Amino acid sequence: MSHAATPADAAQPASDRWIWLEDLEGKPVMDWVKAHNAVTEKRLEGDPRYQTFYDQALAISGAKDRIPAPHFLGGQIYNFWQDEQHLRGIWRRTSLADYRSAAPRWETVLDVDALGKAEGRSWVYQGSDCLEPEQRLCLVSLSDGGEDAVEVREFDLQARAFVPGGFHIPRAKQGIAWEDADHLLVATEWTPGDMTGSLYPYIVKRVTRGRPLSEAVEVYRGQKSDLGVFPAVLHDAQGHRLAYVSRAIDFFHQQTLVMAADGKLHALAVPQKVAVAGLVAGQVVFRLDEAWGDLPAGSVATVPLDELLARPEALKPRLAWKPAAREALDGISATRDRLLLSVLDNVNGRLLSLAPVAGGGWSEQTLPLPDKMALNFGSADFGSNLTFASAEGFTTPSTLYLVDAAGSAPAEPLKSLPPRFDAAGLVVEQRDAVSSDGTAIPYFLVHRKDIVPDGSTPVLLNAYGGFQASSTPHYLTTYGKLWLERGGAFALANIRGGGEFGPQWHEAALKTKRQVAYDDFAAVARNLIDSRITSPQRLGIIGGSNGGLLMGVEMTQHPELYGAVVIQVPLLDMIRIGKIAAGASWQGEYGDVEADPEVRAFWEKTSPYHALRKGVAYPEPYIFTTTRDDRVGPQHARKFAARMEELGLPFYFYENTEGGHGSGADIRQSAKTTALWMTYLTQKLMDSPRP
Repeated sequence: MSHAATPADAAQPASDRWIWLEDLEGKPVMDWVKAHNAVTEKRLEGDPRYQTFYDQALAISGAKDRIPAPHFLGGQIYNFWQDEQHLRGIWRRTSLADYRSAAPRWETVLDVDALGKAEGRSWVYQGSDCLEPEQRLCLVSLSDGGEDAVEVREFDLQARAFVPGGFHIPRAKQGIAWEDADHLLVATEWTPGDMTGSLYPYIVKRVTRGRPLSEAVEVYRGQKSDLGVFPAVLHDAQGHRLAYVSRAIDFFHQQTLVMAADGKLHALAVPQKVAVAGLVAGQVVFRLDEAWGDLPAGSVATVPLDELLARPEALKPRLAWKPAAREALDGISATRDRLLLSVLDNVNGRLLSLAPVAGGGWSEQTLPLPDKMALNFGSADFGSNLTFASAEGFTTPSTLYLVDAAGSAPAEPLKSLPPRFDAAGLVVEQRDAVSSDGTAIPYFLVHRKDIVPDGSTPVLLNAYGGFQASSTPHYLTTYGKLWLERGGAFALANIRGGGEFGPQWHEAALKTKRQVAYDDFAAVARNLIDSRITSPQRLGIIGGSNGGLLMGVEMTQHPELYGAVVIQVPLLDMIRIGKIAAGASWQGEYGDVEADPEVRAFWEKTSPYHALRKGVAYPEPYIFTTTRDDRVGPQHARKFAARMEELGLPFYFYENTEGGHGSGADIRQSAKTTALWMTYLTQKLMDSPRP
């Protein structure tokens, strides 16, 4: 690949010759992007398998027989749907009774494609927030091309139209909550520069219906050094209400201020890694990512709302649930009077329903759903104790259930996804690898039962390993059709940094301790090679975002282990991370290279952009990003590719001009993205000589 020098080159400091590529959409930069995209497209789209991959990926993502994800709202079931006729999607509704049928009769509420066409905008629907308890008036968030920044407009579900003269908050990264029908609590960029160093808002104001934003009254002001400040208002089915502001100090630490009985904001006396997680039957629910008094990290606690509002400075939490060994909290939800917890037990799912009992305690029951599957709650109904839940496995298509969280009746299977690939002869194993410090690192492996352990199986290994996010089994859909059916195997590693085994699993890999996560991943790779499942020339790795950073580190630290590397929407320049997009917001995860010499020393050694060396036999990576990614930013991927080019190292680079922090703004863009990297993987791993 070639790079034509630009006039900007000569002005850059020798320490970072490619800093000019941080200009988001300047003409020299976009000319560089277009030139490199064209080379990648020519190399990969010319492969006859590319079109097959594209067609298969598009057919899967736009299939009419997908399960339409249901959402309880205003006594009806709502769904957001995309297919080839509705690339940007339609928001639609039906009744629960009709949803139960094989072919529900949907009524379109909002057509995003039509809206974008009428307004000449590349609108992407980013969700809605509806006023309780009627759930008729909603705040609809619209993004330009898929970025995190959104424009917010008031929408009337009954009229199926935006409210004339209704609430309208201009484009920004922002947080908004309904206070009542005529007031919003809004955190946004009120005047230019009213954002933190992480590019999130820190000033909350009350906006009144019919009044200009310039008349909004300030409610709370955080600090520019914060990650951001965000308002929230919680409701339960009994009519209780809790308004609060979360001042995020960093990604994991916050101060919570509640609107107490005197109408003023008061700070809650809770540890900074304890967060409000819900309101159920008059009980405020807290998620504990650190110990709170005698209550251990990883637990769930509750405090009666009336006590919390009366004495926010002197709370007495009650334990609702605590994890056993190898258990971890995955998610929290609620119905009318049940607290719902999704739990991981050795990375397998379990769903719990907790009922309040006299004295402030909770009784617990496990909901009747399949074992040894990934289990997740969907939308829950505040008007009843009904909730949707799903079950799936790597080779088992998802089934959607309707569950009564208050009863012991069997869960009602409503809809099942038809198989997307031939799983006959495939097996799923859960294995362990031993990391550099002796810790056992579990991973899942999906492969053909009849594989010969001679190192010849092409394996695609994935992990995330950060932000306490758990990597759990999921139906492989596209991977299954495009990879497993062609003889490949798939592995998912549960490395440290994630949340698979609670807060301690995450904290083991924070900041300058992060090398253990990279060692964990390499240990899984070596386990696959040593067991003769695969070999370096047939082992490929793939990851995005923090997982993209993981891929960059693995490529630079262990180039001998991998035959292919797919780096998606990545972080790669860990020295300038705080100056690119929202990078300053992740200092709680990665440390502050500007303020902490130990952190800087660690990343000067570990940062993939800085670790590249001339003459090293790296695997030729496939580097993917999007121009509209205002979370991580495309600058990392661009600079990494340019540095490789400067060193005479081969690579593929592709930047989609839309899509935000993802694969594309619609299913056609996503299908092209998938087809490109799947063609690359097939060439590198399946076409490579047998070991």
